[in-house]
Amino acid sequence: MNGYERYMAVLNGERPDILPRLPILMAFAAKFIDSYYGAFASDYRVLSEANRRCAEFFDFDQVSAISDPYRETQGFGAEIEFVRDGVPKCLKAPLEDSADLGLLAKPDPRGSARMLDRVRGIEEMAKFARGRYSILGWAEGPVAEAADLRGVTNFLMDLVMEPGFAGDLMDRCVEVGIEFAKAQIEAGADTIGVGDAIASQVSADLYDEMIFAREERLFDGIHEAGGLVRLHICGNTTHLLPHFARLNVDIIDLDWQVDMAKARAILGPTRTLVGNLDPVSSVMKSTPERIRNDILGIYRMVGNRYMVGAGCEIPVDTPMENLKALCAPIPFAG
Repeated sequence: MNGYERYMAVLNGERPDILPRLPILMAFAAKFIDSYYGAFASDYRVLSEANRRCAEFFDFDQVSAISDPYRETQGFGAEIEFVRDGVPKCLKAPLEDSADLGLLAKPDPRGSARMLDRVRGIEEMAKFARGRYSILGWAEGPVAEAADLRGVTNFLMDLVMEPGFAGDLMDRCVEVGIEFAKAQIEAGADTIGVGDAIASQVSADLYDEMIFAREERLFDGIHEAGGLVRLHICGNTTHLLPHFARLNVDIIDLDWQVDMAKARAILGPTRTLVGNLDPVSSVMKSTPERIRNDILGIYRMVGNRYMVGAGCEIPVDTPMENLKALCAPIPFAG
């Protein structure tokens, strides 16, 4: 089996030869090809080449267009500054000083510069990856994008004090997210990763009241466009697991703070889980033998359906032998 075949086998409840390996690589991938993060985030050719060479060398099963959270934000009118060896910076949130949605530009996946660069990155990756690896596009979830547009503190206050405005802003983000996902699927992505990290910071009740239905609408739009959905929310999401169990998603990433056995019990046996080694202590600062044992331990806890990964991005200074250990073949048990 190749990477795409085993990835789809797990999602379809079939038997792959080995577990799919889905590490999230950004700064690490740029460094691996002797480039730098700023180029990886700003030039689709660097992103594509870094993914190709890492996938071939480390033998994992999914290439990815993830780079940073500010693709849609630039489309909405924000000025983004590229940092040579760091994540791009949003110089000022478009709605930092105002709750006027009329101030936002209208993002266009094939016209807004940074959104188009991601679409082109997927088109470039599809040339070598289609049918060989899974291709992961990326869109910001409604909470994450709204927080980027308003500022995190402002938006968290809006959720409580101005729920009508917060809801309208998230609705705008959902509309843009669906269109961005459609463009990436048309370019060759089979799966769209949805990052909604700020959701981990709200209560279960507020998530249910304000966020759940909007995430679900985004996921439905991705499915209607022909894509699969991989939900990625950094941080401790244990309190949200009962709500995740109701979401129409295909894959759920879980960060290292979440008890995987508890997650499996709540999310059920048919949900595909990814994770959840601590990227720093259990990958970058670990050893190949310990990494292998830790992954096997997680697999024994959660059983099928499972795909190998860390809780979040693999740190840039991770030793190559440690990432090789994370991606070493693990036979499917079942």
